Amino acid sequence: MTIATPAPDALRTLAHAHLPADLADRWAGLLRPAAHLRRAHAGDPVVGRLGGLPRLPEGTEWPVWEGHGPLGFVAAVDCAALPTGELDIPLPTDGWLAFFYYGDEDDDALVDSADPDTWAGARVIHLPPESAEAPERPAPAGLTPYPAVPLTVRMEPSAPDFASLALKQAAFGPSDLPDAFERALWDHQSGAAHQIGGHAQCVQDAVEIEVAHGALGGDVPWRDPRIEEEAQRWVLLAQFDSDEDADMMWGDAGALYWLIRPDDLAAGRFEAAMFTWQCG
Repeated sequence: MTIATPAPDALRTLAHAHLPADLADRWAGLLRPAAHLRRAHAGDPVVGRLGGLPRLPEGTEWPVWEGHGPLGFVAAVDCAALPTGELDIPLPTDGWLAFFYYGDEDDDALVDSADPDTWAGARVIHLPPESAEAPERPAPAGLTPYPAVPLTVRMEPSAPDFASLALKQAAFGPSDLPDAFERALWDHQSGAAHQIGGHAQCVQDAVEIEVAHGALGGDVPWRDPRIEEEAQRWVLLAQFDSDEDADMMWGDAGALYWLIRPDDLAAGRFEAAMFTWQCG
């Protein structure tokens, strides 16, 4: 299977067009590989899908948030079809990752990374390779599936978001990255931002900070230095943007994020992943 790979220096060229050479090189050194997921068209290799119905093997229950209801099926990706060796996170090399989220618009309940009582409202499950042959599981009563959208993958470097801890740790100041550069990056990254690995494309502040705050108990003051220390231990597993094709709208054009510690990912402890979401 051929994976689409754009010119590797596109972001570096963009940086050198807007920044002094030394800053451009330093910024480009922060780029990380990511598997960008986009709607598959005729002839594209399919590596997963948004929406539709999941293929759950016998004995795997459809995730439910007790007291609220079944979670919506957001996406599934085939780890064996992804170029896992090109990523810098220890993603499984086989099986499927299935993502579920409780997005009932008639229920005011929200999944909050700072409130453990809500964490059951978002799940990621690593399914065995043979689940590809399992029949599609009918949606639980009362749950309308999202329209199915096949996904292909494009390997491309991912840039640190302007709220990213990576920029702070690399000692970039507010005046180092001008507005014109930010707008150029925005134009470069246009389109629904579905992604495996790499830097998260945040709608608001750094998602690592939100997850770290929740991991430390949720009642830790936001200025506590432990939050930033904890944030450095988490990496983006996946993000799924609002997408008109799949009739997915997370709040006001928001995005869903799953993060995990690399050692938990390497050990297959997907129950240790944490979820957050942001919207405009």
